[in-house]
Amino acid sequence: MTHFHIRHCFLAAGFFFMAALVPVEAKAQDDCDGTRYRYTAAFDNFSVTPDVEYGNAVNATGLNQSLLVDIYEPEGDDNELRPLIIMAHGGFFIGGDNNGADVVPLSQDLTRMGYVVGSISYRLGIDNFLDVSNALIRSVWRGYHDGKAAVRYFRKTVEEDGNPWGIDPDRIYVAGVSAGGFIAMHLAYVDDESEIPPQVDQTAAGMGGGLEGESGHAGYSSEVAGVINIAGALKTASYLSAGDEPLISVHGTEDGTVPFGTGMISLSGIPITEVDGSSIIHEMAESLGIENCFTVLEGAGHVAHVGDADAYYQTLGTVSGALSSWLCDAYEPICGAYDYGVVGIEEWLVASEGAWRAFPSLLSSGEPLQVQWLDSRGAGATWAYEIYDASGRQVGGGAGNGDWYAIPTLGLEPGLHFLRIAGVADAQKFWVTSLD
Repeated sequence: MTHFHIRHCFLAAGFFFMAALVPVEAKAQDDCDGTRYRYTAAFDNFSVTPDVEYGNAVNATGLNQSLLVDIYEPEGDDNELRPLIIMAHGGFFIGGDNNGADVVPLSQDLTRMGYVVGSISYRLGIDNFLDVSNALIRSVWRGYHDGKAAVRYFRKTVEEDGNPWGIDPDRIYVAGVSAGGFIAMHLAYVDDESEIPPQVDQTAAGMGGGLEGESGHAGYSSEVAGVINIAGALKTASYLSAGDEPLISVHGTEDGTVPFGTGMISLSGIPITEVDGSSIIHEMAESLGIENCFTVLEGAGHVAHVGDADAYYQTLGTVSGALSSWLCDAYEPICGAYDYGVVGIEEWLVASEGAWRAFPSLLSSGEPLQVQWLDSRGAGATWAYEIYDASGRQVGGGAGNGDWYAIPTLGLEPGLHFLRIAGVADAQKFWVTSLD
């Protein structure tokens, strides 16, 4: 079992800072009912609108790419001005997607607490494999531009489209895991033309537009109210300035992919660039008086919330605890993970989902179906599963192990399928859209 140590709480003076940051209209909303935005403030269900185009840009291969976001909303919610979290997945800027295990459960559970969550895709890939170090820096810059376009897209929908997602444009937060954490923090803290990396040729297709980029919806603001970083880093903590946006981070001390402190990012042994990880960033934030909340996962590796139930609960609790404190002046300030055993997190999730959940619900044959156990039956155990097609014919099966497991789907025909786990009453459905 990983041991978690919580440190760095800079919330006491932060409410006065946020009082200036949050507009009067947002503060006047009657949405801080004592439970909303915190654990077990559950809406029982949520809906997802997949593949909404939020922008378009030239990618690393020189082709135009549609930029897509899956939008999560709590069902049965009559609040029309809800805080929005824009979530960016990990994958080293060469892989990953917004259906991944690093972002889907967090998106679902934060939505149940009353947030709208937009889980974005962004441009991936390397434009020059003979110069990987500089090419990956350009990949970060593409993601930075795409994240800004996502913020602008949602503000545009409020102004021009009648606010179809029911968001408060003054309460937009940007979040990211690993590479997504790079995007989130650079989006907020790189705010001067002098900070544009020298590797970026702004005359090249897909790289222009200065700090704002050309991924869509020019003229709208890309400012955010705060940043959520899970196992990400900044090129340098010196990007931070007094008065910058507040920051929440979760990071493992033994992260071998993204440094916990200052260190080198490498790809297949090739050094890319030195960066400042979460511990250095939060030291800088405190020195500048920036409101921040930092949970340290002692002994944990990269993106520990995927594959470790305790790390997942600590991560979700840190984000929801600190963010709800920022949103609601009357709430007790929380920095650090909840004592989830006391507040009944397992019971809440089991009541909402059952003993386990599977995602994504829409996948291609060969894309793994992720299973996350929500109660203790999955911990360290081996369990059997069966897959059925829409006619009730068994078309797959096997054995899984532990709290998280990736079930292979190679060879499944397109169409509706059902996943059952032996000894558990619940079944979950998923759709295969195409054969590989």
